Amino acid sequence: MEYCFGKPYRLLKTDDFSSVFALRRLKSRPDIQLWHKPNGLEHPRLGLVVAKKTARRANRRNYMKRTLREWFRLNRHRLDSSDLVVRVRRPFGKAERQQVLAQLEQIVPKKPC
Repeated sequence: MEYCFGKPYRLLKTDDFSSVFALRRLKSRPDIQLWHKPNGLEHPRLGLVVAKKTARRANRRNYMKRTLREWFRLNRHRLDSSDLVVRVRRPFGKAERQQVLAQLEQIVPKKPC
């Protein structure tokens, strides 16, 4: 099984993000929000939104993005082929990491068995 997180698995362009936001399939938890849209590919893609308003310091925002990317990288084989945009609503650190990942696990669309 391949665990890389290359460009085919990322949402990079503004148009990609806009198309996911336009569909308005929003799932929300206290710490994160998730928008998703079927993408017609054979694999999921991930986009992240961590606003400066959420965490002023870049190292905190980078930690949150790194954590979410790592979760996606390890779990993408179980995910439905869709474009996912995850928005962090509240800052989290090492202490809250597992709680946020558990919330993400609850709301992410998974492949049908």
